[in-house]
Amino acid sequence: MANARVLVSDPLAEEGLEILKKVFDVDVKTDLSEDELCTIIGDYDALLVRSGTEVTAKVIEAAKRLKFIGRAGAGVDNINTDAATRRGIIVANAPEGNTLAATEHTMAMMLSLARNIPQATASLKKKEWKRSKFMGVELNDKTLGIVGFGRIGREVAKRANALDMHCVAYDPFISKERAAQLGVEVMTIDDLFKVADVITVHTPLIKETKHVINAKSIATMKDGVRIINCARGGIIDEKALYDAIKSGKVAGAALDVFEAEPPFESPLLTLDQVIVTPHLGASTVEAQQNVAISVAKQCIAVLQGGSAKYVVNAPMIPPEQAEVLEPFAQLAEKMGRFAIQLVQGRLASVECIYGGELSAFAGSMKFVTRLALKGLLDPILQQPVNIVNAEFIAKERGIAVSETVTQESAGFKNLITIRIKTDTTEETISGTVFFKGRSRIVAVGGYTMDMIPEGYVIVSRHLDKPGVIGRASTILGRCNINIAGMQVGRINPGEKALMVLNVDSEVPGGVMDEIRSMPGIFTATFAKISSEKV
Repeated sequence: MANARVLVSDPLAEEGLEILKKVFDVDVKTDLSEDELCTIIGDYDALLVRSGTEVTAKVIEAAKRLKFIGRAGAGVDNINTDAATRRGIIVANAPEGNTLAATEHTMAMMLSLARNIPQATASLKKKEWKRSKFMGVELNDKTLGIVGFGRIGREVAKRANALDMHCVAYDPFISKERAAQLGVEVMTIDDLFKVADVITVHTPLIKETKHVINAKSIATMKDGVRIINCARGGIIDEKALYDAIKSGKVAGAALDVFEAEPPFESPLLTLDQVIVTPHLGASTVEAQQNVAISVAKQCIAVLQGGSAKYVVNAPMIPPEQAEVLEPFAQLAEKMGRFAIQLVQGRLASVECIYGGELSAFAGSMKFVTRLALKGLLDPILQQPVNIVNAEFIAKERGIAVSETVTQESAGFKNLITIRIKTDTTEETISGTVFFKGRSRIVAVGGYTMDMIPEGYVIVSRHLDKPGVIGRASTILGRCNINIAGMQVGRINPGEKALMVLNVDSEVPGGVMDEIRSMPGIFTATFAKISSEKV
C-alpha cells in the first residue's frame, strides 16, 4: 500500500522501526490517553503497540483506515480483538520472539532458587558471612516437572536435560512419542505433582489452569518441593503457596509474575524462601529486538496485501469463496471444540472428511481443516491458534492430520466428519450446513441426531431403558438448571444409547458427578460450544 501510515504508540526497538521506515511513514507517539489515541488513530493504516497501550473498542471504532494491529510481544490482553475482528482488522503478535528470554529467565530462577543466590547476595552486601545459612541443593538427578510443554516448556526441558535432570511434563496435546524424542516423560498432572522435586509452569491463564497449584495439589507434592512461575500470575494460588512455605511443605518459590502486579501487598514478599523479579521474563535486549522485527515484518506484509504469520483474531476467508465456505468454517471450528471436550487423553490424530457438494472445493478445504484444528487446539494452548499456524502446531505436537474429500455424504447434500483419536479413546462427529447457512451436528459416535452446535450441552452414553433420562432431568431441575432441548440416538432398542441435553447454563462438577453415578449411565460429559463466529 503506497503512502501507508503507521503509528507506534509504545517504545519499540530501533531495529523494528528502521524496517518500517524504509517502506512507510512512521510516527512514534507514546504515553497517549484513550481520548488522545482516538483523536489521531483515524489517520493511520496500522498500529503497533506493546503492553502500555490499551486498544479499546472505542479506539478501534475511531480507526477508520486501520487494517493491522501488531503487538510486539505475546500477550494481547490489551487489545480488543473481538472489536478488531468485527471491523476486519488483522491483529497479530510476536509469540516466538521472547521464547529464549523466558526460557533463560526460568533457568536463572531455578538455579538461584536451588543455591539461594539472591538471599546470599543481600546478606554479603550487609557485610555478613553466613555460609551455613545458605546451604543449597544440586539439580543433578532431580526431577523437573514441567506443566505445559509448548515452546518455552520444550526449551526449558532441553536445558534441564543438559543439567542431568529427569524431566517429566504434563500437556494434554503432546504425544508420548513426541515427548520421548525430546527426552521427556509425559504423565498426568496429578502424577507430576507427586514425583517432581522442582515444578515450573508454562501454561496460559485460562479457566482450567487458574490456581492449578493450590492447597489440595500442594498437599500431594514431595516435601521440600520448589516451585517456579515465569508464565502468568494466577496459575498459582498465592495464599496456598504462602501457607505451604510457612509450614515447610514447600522449600521455596521463584516468581516472576503475580495475581496482582505490582505485588506490593503480597505476603510472599515477606518470606526469605521466595525470590522474585518484576515480570522480567521477556526483558532482554535480544527479545525486544526480535519481537520488534517480527511485528514490523508482519505489518509490512499485511499492508502490502499479504498475510501475517501470527494472526491472533479470526482469519479472513478468501472473498470469492466466503459465501460458500464461511458457514462450513464456522461449523468445523465448533465441531472441533465440541469433539475435544468429549475425549480423554492426548490427541494423536485428526481426520477431516468432506462429502457431497464440498467435493467441488477439494482444493480449498485445507482452510476448513485448519479451522477444525483451531477448534480442537485453541482451548488449551498458550499461543493463539489460527489458519496460519494450526497445522504447524499440530505437527509440532506429533498430531497426525489427514484430509479426505469424497462424493459420499450419507444422504446429505454436504457433510463434514471429524474423527479424532487419543492415546486412550476416539470420537467421531458429523455435521452439515442447510439452506441459508443453518448448521447442525447430525451424528455423534455413530448415533444420529439433529443438534444445534451452540451453547452448553450434556452428552451421556447410557442404557436404553425407562427412567434413565427422567432421573437425569430431575437432577438438573432440582439444581435449577433448565433444559433447552434434548436429542436421543440409539441403534438397537434396549442397548446403549446416546443423549444430548442442551442446557441454559454451565453445569457444576458436583451435578455432573451425580448424573454419572446414576444407574444405567456409562459416561456423562459437560461441554461448551462457542457461539462466536469464526
